[in-house]
Amino acid sequence: MSEQSFNINLKGYWLESHIASIPFEGGIYCVYVCRFNEKTRNVILNKLLYIGEADDLNQRIKNHEKWQEWRKALSLGEELCFSFAHFDSPNRTRVEAALIFKYKPPVNDDYKDSFPFDKTTILLSGATEPLF
Repeated sequence: MSEQSFNINLKGYWLESHIASIPFEGGIYCVYVCRFNEKTRNVILNKLLYIGEADDLNQRIKNHEKWQEWRKALSLGEELCFSFAHFDSPNRTRVEAALIFKYKPPVNDDYKDSFPFDKTTILLSGATEPLF
């Protein structure tokens, strides 16, 4: 393995009520606590909860075993929302691990304290708030 850089363009944000429209493609996804302002139709992100990867983003998010933990993080008036990046590379786990290691989402277990890959640079674009 060697040093590598990856460009990740996060699309989003999808409210929980709209997850059926998340594509059936491989990639990286982020789970957030958010508030939706009905008047302005804006999503206000409060906290990053989880980062994952999947061959089929739609099915993985819909059937994820961490839903109960994600919902425990919600306060009154908050809901879950999601962003994702299409990424079909064999390095998807490496990218997921790099993002988890850097941002340390509270519901992730693996990669928060150690990064088992060579130096990895992730260039984020798109729906990156609150990652920066």
